[in-house]
Amino acid sequence: MTEHETHPTAGPERAAGEPAAQASAQETSGATGADQPRQEAQSNGAQVTNSAEATGVPEAAIPELVIISGMSGAGRSTAAKCLEDLGWFVVDNLPPALIPTMVELGARSQGNVARIAVVVDVRGRRFFDNLRESLADLDTRGVTRRIVFLESSDEALVRRFESVRRPHPLQGDGRIVDGIAAERELLRELRGDADLVIDTSSLNVHELRAKMDAQFAGEEEPELRATVMSFGYKYGLPVDADLVVDCRFLPNPHWVPELRPFTGLNEEVSGYVFNQPGAKEFLDRYAELLQLIAAGYRREGKRYVTIAVGCTGGKHRSVAMSEKLAARLAAEGVETVVVHRDMGRE
Repeated sequence: MTEHETHPTAGPERAAGEPAAQASAQETSGATGADQPRQEAQSNGAQVTNSAEATGVPEAAIPELVIISGMSGAGRSTAAKCLEDLGWFVVDNLPPALIPTMVELGARSQGNVARIAVVVDVRGRRFFDNLRESLADLDTRGVTRRIVFLESSDEALVRRFESVRRPHPLQGDGRIVDGIAAERELLRELRGDADLVIDTSSLNVHELRAKMDAQFAGEEEPELRATVMSFGYKYGLPVDADLVVDCRFLPNPHWVPELRPFTGLNEEVSGYVFNQPGAKEFLDRYAELLQLIAAGYRREGKRYVTIAVGCTGGKHRSVAMSEKLAARLAAEGVETVVVHRDMGRE
């Protein structure tokens, strides 16, 4: 199926890809300490510069940095996804030696990457040993950084690994508890340096997201983004719909000869639809219902919702209703995109 029309109704446009920045390598001789991560990164094929000042990057352009680490199975991926939903640029399992490089690339993005979150864990094995040197390097650059450490009890971690039937990354030939013990010892110093420690032993996914929102969303409520999609029932229900609205209770403009060639984007067709008994009342009441649903979605940590609005062919009634409904959502501060899935298929 093709989406014949897609356009944003409200909210800022977002970059769909990674920052297209590139750093140049500068070789140094006899470097030690904070320069060690750069040399290791260069030996692995990375291109690295010495500092933001050396490349002319203004200090104000240096992005904010959050490092997410902690016990395997404690919820690092959930925490990272939460920051991604809040607009952070998230990199999973980045070798610590490359963190300063990532920050510098963000600084070169001209403000497009203002906040970076990096997930660092024991999957990096030998690279993990370079984390302290990388943190010292970041401090010399004046980078604002925070470390979030996800903690959990041995009992909770064992239960989680057994539920997914996967071994602990440090388990080796031993038991799950052996891997957990080894990881705790490896992360002991990092846990002591953490700015925020979250114990997820008794938290579900929604409660963890709420804690991350409380720390990083600021005073504003977490943003909700909505896609309002018109469709035709004769082509099938959208598989990604969270909510489905049926407009077939309204008279079909298809049976009005002068309106048949047009779509719901036409003012005359839209006027015909909303002059029918119950059309405006339906729009008003469903918009009120969506306010209630949206508040619940935010509390449960749901950031995206797809509202499918259907009629027989997806050309007249559903298109007109989708446009009006999207406008209502946009007026209430919901970032909204309208997609007319089946318009033009007849």
